[in-house]
Amino acid sequence: MQFEARPSVSILRAGLAPIAAVAATLALCSVLIMWTGTPVLNAYYLLFKGAFGSTFAINETLTRSIPLIFTGLAVAVAFRSKFYNIGGEGQFYAGALAATYFGTGLVHLPPLLMVPFLMICGAVAGGALLIVPVLLKTRLKVDEVVTTLLLNFIVILFVSYLIEGPWRDPMAMGWPQAASIIDEGVLPPLLAKGRLHMGLFFALAASVLVWAMMKFTVLGYEIKAVGFNAGAAEFSGIRVNRIVIYTALISGGLAGLAGVSEVAGLKGYLTRDLSPGFGYTGIAVAMLAQLHPIGVIPAALFLSAVYVGADAMSRAVNIPTYIADVLVGVSVLAILVSVMLTRYKIRWR
Repeated sequence: MQFEARPSVSILRAGLAPIAAVAATLALCSVLIMWTGTPVLNAYYLLFKGAFGSTFAINETLTRSIPLIFTGLAVAVAFRSKFYNIGGEGQFYAGALAATYFGTGLVHLPPLLMVPFLMICGAVAGGALLIVPVLLKTRLKVDEVVTTLLLNFIVILFVSYLIEGPWRDPMAMGWPQAASIIDEGVLPPLLAKGRLHMGLFFALAASVLVWAMMKFTVLGYEIKAVGFNAGAAEFSGIRVNRIVIYTALISGGLAGLAGVSEVAGLKGYLTRDLSPGFGYTGIAVAMLAQLHPIGVIPAALFLSAVYVGADAMSRAVNIPTYIADVLVGVSVLAILVSVMLTRYKIRWR
């Protein structure tokens, strides 16, 4: 067996790759569902119904997709320039920390200014967290996978220290949480009943802006050039290290926005379990979208539907909710295989 590069990849073939990956994921996970003794079609029907079967379900699915769009964009931008940012979880909490610090009474602005101000603070904090890893990579060639991953644990432990100590809300009845975001800084709800908030519009706008940047700006062209071939890009006059630094700052800022959207839009205050792994799931979102900024939206919607629907499915039949994590993991492997098969064809000897 030998892999041979295709001379070109058609738009149809590239578009079918994620669809094939989703179909393969559902087929492979059917084995686990059958193992529990539950009919596969019934289980998937319950999963779909739990994610889209009612107004409440759709509301929850869209709400869950907001941070996934931000973290998926963060990974998609970084991976485009071959900067493998695995620290979305830490950058998520960095954005939440900044929103908590400035949004619990330190700064008072009208709502029209307070919400953008917190968003900017969160983006700056998320980007700042990547300064050390990206400088270590560009100056000393230190692997950014290791540094960004380890930073996740440092930031999360720092969050635990703050909400257990100096930032603990005395009105929280002993629960480890920070003070609530003031009313002017809370992202307004989109529906009278439900948890869906204005963060959805910020996430959709971010996807469009990132797509426009990658397609129409010089910076976007340089990011793609560095990712495609850093040596050739440098030979053509592109300052590779500078582009990688810019990419890292943008990536961290997008992940920081996810933290702001959760703490100021959904929960209202900082806790240790604010993120159930949004930073890591963002990698799956970006891979499923094939690093396309607009493709991140349906990819995030699909994975959020898996998580929300899996909860409903587990309550209805005897299937553990961990099936959602399995679906996400298998989907990443499936998309990698499908993308490989779109770029290479197999020759049998």
